[in-house]
Amino acid sequence: MMARTASYVPKTDPGVPSFSLGFTDSSQEGASTQETEREKSPEAANLIEQLDSLVQRIASSATKGKNTSPQIQRETGGESSAKFETPRGLYQITDDMKQKCYIWGTRLKEDADGNTNEYEEMCTLIGQGEYILMRMHLASLQAKSDIESQIVSAVCLILNNKNEKRFQEQIYCLPPDIVCMALSDHPNGEFVSPKTKKEFRVEAYPSFIPFIDRKKLTSHPYIFAPVCYAGHWWLWLINTRKRKCQILDPLHKIAPTDERKTINKFTGYVFSRLITYAGGKPLQKAEREKEIKSPYVKISGQKTSYDCAVYVMKWMEIIEPENIKKGKYQWDNWPQEEVDHYRVEYASRILFSEMNTQRDQAIRESSAIRLSKPSSILLSPFCQINSADIKTG
Repeated sequence: MMARTASYVPKTDPGVPSFSLGFTDSSQEGASTQETEREKSPEAANLIEQLDSLVQRIASSATKGKNTSPQIQRETGGESSAKFETPRGLYQITDDMKQKCYIWGTRLKEDADGNTNEYEEMCTLIGQGEYILMRMHLASLQAKSDIESQIVSAVCLILNNKNEKRFQEQIYCLPPDIVCMALSDHPNGEFVSPKTKKEFRVEAYPSFIPFIDRKKLTSHPYIFAPVCYAGHWWLWLINTRKRKCQILDPLHKIAPTDERKTINKFTGYVFSRLITYAGGKPLQKAEREKEIKSPYVKISGQKTSYDCAVYVMKWMEIIEPENIKKGKYQWDNWPQEEVDHYRVEYASRILFSEMNTQRDQAIRESSAIRLSKPSSILLSPFCQINSADIKTG
């Protein structure tokens, strides 16, 4: 998965099924009409909600019996059925709503002059600063696409903000912006940048420093740090108490090349410098800081060439560091259908996050997409959508 910071170019033939979903986009006139009808007819609104609930039960029963990971389930309850209130009404976040959000958030449009809406600002996460995502970042969640580093950073920020003991006391997810930029400035893990002729310094990346939670970076016993280089993502697990590091790679059980070994040494140095910058102790002292060891953990991972970022993001949620025994981590890997489905989940989790100042717009725009009928398509691996599938008002 490439960690790109320029523009996103959609694949013209991603090799996935293409068929009509049978919906129309009424984000303008249709949306206001829908709201007016909802206000005029509360009985109709209640009936719609009851029908929606029935559809959810039917869809849920249809998917029973499928293999799912015991460690993490699709968000079909709780978060899925949560209700969000906006100035224009109350909305229920169902699986259908998530699919609509995915369609709205990842779809690129092109005008008669060939211009696209890829630079449209879609999400502003408020944490230590304002983290802005554009449509091209969300479009990278399309099937078989390379996921942008900004999506991984957004997931880190959202997880760190969750009111759970795991993220408030135990694990800090370090956004990958600085390490990705550092690897760009220090290709092949060179400690002296050929561009600047200087060694790595945290202060050289002031735009990304505000998104580091210094307190959690130095107080939590574990740091999960995603890394991307040469189109591939892997996850560092840093035990800050024992000053030990391990790597969970969705594709490799050992460092695949000598170049990767060199990159890992440089990456370990970057993490040690970040911890020191935040006020903590370095992972190693003096010159040994450039020789940090990072053995690979044997773990079942991706089945495709493009899902490494999905695995890294999900592993930050479920991996229990204490369960790594003798360099191995035993777990029930997901079926590919479930891995595909997580791309849909991430679009809604980011756009519907309470941290997103543009959440109300995301909910309204997603709700404005009308599906002609309930379909198992909504709960299956998603297809490529083309202009013939969409009618705009």
